[in-house]
Amino acid sequence: MVLASLTPWNSITKSHIQFGRSQLVGSVLAYSTSGGRRYRVVYRKPDHSQGQKRGFRTKRDAELYLAEVELSKARGEFIDASSARARVDGLGDVWLAAQEQLLKPSAFAPLESTWRLHVRPIWGAREIGGIRHSEVQTWVSDLAKRMSATSTLRAYGILAGILDVAVKDRRIASNPARDLTLPRKKGKAKVYLTHTQVELLADSSAHPTLVHFLAYTGLRWGEATGLRVKHLDALRRRVRVEENAVKVNGKIHLGTPKTHATRSVPYPPFLAEPLARLCEGKGREGILFGDGVSHMVIPHSSRGWFVAAVRRAQEAERDFPRVTPHDLRHTAASLAISAGANVKAVQRMLGHASAAMTLDVYADLFDDDLEAVSTALDDARTAAVVAKVLPRATQAEV
Repeated sequence: MVLASLTPWNSITKSHIQFGRSQLVGSVLAYSTSGGRRYRVVYRKPDHSQGQKRGFRTKRDAELYLAEVELSKARGEFIDASSARARVDGLGDVWLAAQEQLLKPSAFAPLESTWRLHVRPIWGAREIGGIRHSEVQTWVSDLAKRMSATSTLRAYGILAGILDVAVKDRRIASNPARDLTLPRKKGKAKVYLTHTQVELLADSSAHPTLVHFLAYTGLRWGEATGLRVKHLDALRRRVRVEENAVKVNGKIHLGTPKTHATRSVPYPPFLAEPLARLCEGKGREGILFGDGVSHMVIPHSSRGWFVAAVRRAQEAERDFPRVTPHDLRHTAASLAISAGANVKAVQRMLGHASAAMTLDVYADLFDDDLEAVSTALDDARTAAVVAKVLPRATQAEV
């Protein structure tokens, strides 16, 4: 909209502002204070309720404010000052409830605890309109000194997400939690076991078939322990990944795999017999690994059966690395790539959303492919150049 006409500022108390065919009227009213005359602006909000702002020292300032209000209404940019007085905790509870509907329990649990322990105590009582960019930056910098980058970014993301919703609701004009200097997460070095090391770990373990299965299929722990007998296709040597069993706050939650997509994953022939033995005595709904009734929980990181197997393997082999169950997923990717699998096959096996994601996660495993490309280019050039410089046979020679 374009401002068509504006009544001279000093002529009347009511200011008439016309936008095209519509004429909206607001009032500028004088009142007395101990500090002298002041002015207040009374205007109509987009919902037709009345709004006002007091404390203007001059009538001109008040009328300029009224003009800005009418322009913002015409442009759809009006911000109700009273809406900016909403507190972070009220909006945060609504935001968190929405996240609970979208996220898996395993992803929601750390979000809820971070909100409760690190965000709400600091920001809960604050009005969103009073939050400043500089104080959010100070808070994030302080968290980064005491917490990991992952935990800091999670806390920051909660506050920024709540304020993003406030912007969309037209409670505040911009998000003071955006464009900050944030800590960077440092990638954890991946551990890849060799075939021999996998054998040593399995032989040292109370659950050798599960160790072999994780290291040669790349399933996540929850995907493997969520398998049922009915998911095993012995003829094709494949398992159908449909369920995910994850322990959250002491309780096993069943859901879909991480990407919400089912997939079929092959397993090598040497696992056919051990997996068949695991099915004995169990119905189609029986859980494949474990007693068939209860889902196996991930072993304790310091006193569980897996870490005990690692210790025994380290006693047998001095250079045996310290590994976790999730490192067997990395091992599966490494063994598949070294066996000649292409990135698309590895992506499907691991259940990544895209081949690009697989390349990002395991870029270091494809270094040999780059060397192969270089060698192939050199061979092709040599063949082409040699063919060009060789003398052609004459007719007589033919």
